Amino acid sequence: MSNTKSNMTIDLFREQILVAAKTNTPLSIQGGGTKSWYGNANTFTKLDTRSYSGILEYQPEELVITACTGTPLKEIEAALAEKNQVLAFEPPHFGEAATFGGAIATGLAGPGRISAGNLRDFVLGARILDGKGQDLSFGGKVMKNVAGYDVSRLLPASMGTLSLLLEASVKVLPRPAATTTLRCHISQARALQLTNEWAGQPLPLSASCWIGSSQGGNGELTIRLAGAVAAVKAAIPLMGAAVNATELDPNTAEEFWKSLREQKLPDFQNLNSNDTLYRLALPAACGPVAITNMNDQIVLEWHGQQRWFTAPGDDATFTSIKTLANTHGGHATRFKQGANVDPTKQRFTLLSEQAHSAALEAVQARLRASFDPAGVFATSRLP
Repeated sequence: MSNTKSNMTIDLFREQILVAAKTNTPLSIQGGGTKSWYGNANTFTKLDTRSYSGILEYQPEELVITACTGTPLKEIEAALAEKNQVLAFEPPHFGEAATFGGAIATGLAGPGRISAGNLRDFVLGARILDGKGQDLSFGGKVMKNVAGYDVSRLLPASMGTLSLLLEASVKVLPRPAATTTLRCHISQARALQLTNEWAGQPLPLSASCWIGSSQGGNGELTIRLAGAVAAVKAAIPLMGAAVNATELDPNTAEEFWKSLREQKLPDFQNLNSNDTLYRLALPAACGPVAITNMNDQIVLEWHGQQRWFTAPGDDATFTSIKTLANTHGGHATRFKQGANVDPTKQRFTLLSEQAHSAALEAVQARLRASFDPAGVFATSRLP
């Protein structure tokens, strides 16, 4: 995109923001719309970011890429693949039209998050338009560049409720030299014990997923090893022998991890109209938990720190699930709703509902007031 066209696009965004502020009409920021179902529902006017697209700078030797918010995510991943590099946090697309800005705004990460870190950890800098139409830049394009508050780290998972993201610089990593996937059948408790033990050892454990019945018995544990060739080769017999695991062929393994990332496995797809797909975020040391009213199958990712299951979408069920999560030091989300579940219902555990986060509610309010005093981005997609 030429500088002239770029400036014209930003000017149009600014005008839309200023008109919204003047008329008290909130704007809902959206790119490809592949994650429009995520978060609290809203019917506000859309600000479409796709007109501001393109990779602005890519320095493979520096492991940094800078792109516009409306850039297709697949375009960025294709450019990285040419240099044998990746977005290590594996952001889900949920559709062909997924954009770079949408990935950052939702802050979602795939199977690799447990070993590589969260999306937030990779954001180096950002350029935004705030609720007053001011063009502001934070951070930069190297890891150690921040003096004062690292504002760019506030944008991931903010769901477009703080500002309009224009550009971002993120750290990328080389593709692992070797990757292997192992699979075995063991109980949920054993899977949780082993994956957390392995995670504390010098092993190239890149991702894990256990799928099975919440009522007991064995399920299917799939683990991914990734790293140096020698490290992966040494780990295969060591870890495989511990659980009598077999090695998957590369194509089957790649399809499994992609289907897990994009939630195309049957356990995610078979959502009844009155049910909700719940996400539990729990501490690493948490063992199996008993969840009332849930459907039988459960999916555990990130060595058990992220757990997926379906259950009725009513408020009473959500309240009991939140209470359970809070008891174990975690939180719950109504991640995806069935067709008959009221879309206006609260989707997230509130900060005020958790003792360790209640004080952050006031901080969040002050941040929003600073970034967006007129409430241009107050769509309530986040509580």
